Amino acid sequence: MWKRTDHQHKIKAEDGPQEGQFKELGSARGSAMPHPLALSEFQSFPVFEDISHHIKEVGAQLVKKVNAIFQLDITKDGKIILQWTIDLKNGSGDMYPGSARLPADTVFTMSESVFMELVLGKMNPLKAFLAGKFKVSGKILLGQKLERVFKDWTKI
Repeated sequence: MWKRTDHQHKIKAEDGPQEGQFKELGSARGSAMPHPLALSEFQSFPVFEDISHHIKEVGAQLVKKVNAIFQLDITKDGKIILQWTIDLKNGSGDMYPGSARLPADTVFTMSESVFMELVLGKMNPLKAFLAGKFKVSGKILLGQKLERVFKDWTKI
């Protein structure tokens, strides 16, 4: 029979941590995670900003027409490097960096270059999707409504 020799004494509720028993995990210098890029360093940032302003101007009308939340996951080398949410379901519409605060109806995952070509009308979304240039999860058909939003934005 094996005998365990490394067991510890039972800790009682009134026993608090000893001084120096725990170390603070706050600001570790030289962390293994690289610093994320600033939003302004992305080629697509001015486009996202401009679309955001467009949504602030006509968002209430878009909410009535679209009634959906879209999340755009921008990737590089297969990893998500940037997320934007377009909420055309609540209030007067909103667009913000980050993942959707409420469950997204449709999530698009694509590289930044594919996003730029799609939003600027240089690439057909259906052909690009069928060619595997981007992925869609959730309610795929809502993508057509987002395409119209982008087309309206490019007319401005």
